[in-house]
Amino acid sequence: MIKKLPNNKYEIVVVGGGMVGATFAISLSKILGSDCPPILVVEAASVKNQENSAPSYDARSTALSFGSRAILENSGIWEDLNEVVEPINEIQISDKGHFGSTRLSCKEQNVDALGYVIENSDLGAVLSARLESSLAIDYFSPGEIRKASPTQNGMRLIIGRGGVSYQVDAKLMVLADGGRSPICQQLGIQKFLKNYEQRAIIANVSPQKPHKNIAFERFTPDGPFAMLPLRSFDDQNRCSMVCVTNEQESEEIMQMTKGQLIATLQEKFGSRLGKINHIGERYDFPLKLSIAKEQVRPGLVLLGNVAHTLHPVAGQGMNLALRDIHVLVNCLDRGIKRQINPGDMSLLQGYIDEQSFDHGKTTSFTDNVVGLFSSNKASSILGRKLGILSLELFPMLRKSFAAEAMGLIRK
Repeated sequence: MIKKLPNNKYEIVVVGGGMVGATFAISLSKILGSDCPPILVVEAASVKNQENSAPSYDARSTALSFGSRAILENSGIWEDLNEVVEPINEIQISDKGHFGSTRLSCKEQNVDALGYVIENSDLGAVLSARLESSLAIDYFSPGEIRKASPTQNGMRLIIGRGGVSYQVDAKLMVLADGGRSPICQQLGIQKFLKNYEQRAIIANVSPQKPHKNIAFERFTPDGPFAMLPLRSFDDQNRCSMVCVTNEQESEEIMQMTKGQLIATLQEKFGSRLGKINHIGERYDFPLKLSIAKEQVRPGLVLLGNVAHTLHPVAGQGMNLALRDIHVLVNCLDRGIKRQINPGDMSLLQGYIDEQSFDHGKTTSFTDNVVGLFSSNKASSILGRKLGILSLELFPMLRKSFAAEAMGLIRK
């Protein structure tokens, strides 16, 4: 429920009410049921601003794996998303300028869909409505964490709104406020950083032909180019485009007229969906690998981009965060029912131990794909040819790769 001011004490305080923080709070309250301790979610954006957001052609989107659907079903969130997601029934993978391509299909994998594309505004509206209606969650928005200090029993937070500050003690602080988290910096948590010297251009486009629920992943020397299926908008075909390129070309693309940009994108993508008739507002993001060297401390756990920010090449960022949420919620569920402090280091270390393999595997997979598919070196070109050809020729290898992409392979 919406709170005008927070209480003095909470078992758990979630910093960030976006996709990761809200999903965690809702999932934990769902699994604990009547045993759920007091949870506070602090979100910097105003609830009023979120409520006033209208449907938009230019809404940004997120790709959810088939495995993520199962996690969201367990939390009860999926039932509100089912009508607004666009399924991915097939993925076509190709390498620009070189022979070889392959297709992954939901029919071959015997699943309803390989994944789903959800517009962030739709997901945000569902999550905000859940936070506002939950009796187990106090939703403080807008609000900011002005200071966080460790105590013997957890964390002491100074939470502010305008000129007013509140002191709140929490046994566990879940930090989910994004890759630029000021609290992470304040607490002195260092990060491993790798700059890919690439940028992602993101925009929604209207191709001439309907996408037929096919996602396209095309690799170019400068980086991958993806077209993801979106729901139609005002009777227009619509796809979410992600174009990864070098920093120089990114500057040029951001300065192009719409006509010039459409011609450039058409050359990169080809004519699989016919002509690109329209392109919406474009966004430009630097790409890097960022991993927090400490993802747990006594009374503290990091989730989402503040814990690990990945290259978007394989669409693994949000899906890894959802798997983290799933494991963390189960660890806390077991601990809380045994009356263990949710901020107890042994409990949090158990979460890290369980997820460390997934973290390493997903990070390495994403980083290796970036290196292999963003290079003009002869060895990389040969590796791409052999990799794509192997997927096409060997069904069992393709099935294993698809299971990995769908988030269905665990240690």
